[in-house]
Amino acid sequence: MNTTESELTRSTKRVVGVQVIVSIIVAGLFLIKSPWASLSGFYGGIASVVVALLLSQRIKRATEAAQNNLKESMAILYIGAVQRFALVAVFLVIGIAIIKFDPIAVCAGFAIAQLSFVMGSRTKPYNKRGQQF
Repeated sequence: MNTTESELTRSTKRVVGVQVIVSIIVAGLFLIKSPWASLSGFYGGIASVVVALLLSQRIKRATEAAQNNLKESMAILYIGAVQRFALVAVFLVIGIAIIKFDPIAVCAGFAIAQLSFVMGSRTKPYNKRGQQF
């Protein structure tokens, strides 16, 4: 495993950990409404975690493929984006239409966990010398 892969693995674990914690917090907040809403919010958050893990796996594959073929690497990323979009739709249909989870709680759990993904995956800022703060 090279430095980039180990950094990606470490970053993925950190971001997914943050997403799980945020999903638990969202579930706790929806517990005020009802246990079912709490479970619904947690489901939305876990859907976001699964999508983040799929993204991580695709980035890892694209990084490996980029060493040999840049077009293949880009194709892996584009196909992964379509897969993640479809997976989110499947999660929402299963959760809201089939299991009958609370739609607001599912969407809120997913959105807040996605927001934590975006905030958690930001890199640290650099100073003028190129060193991380």
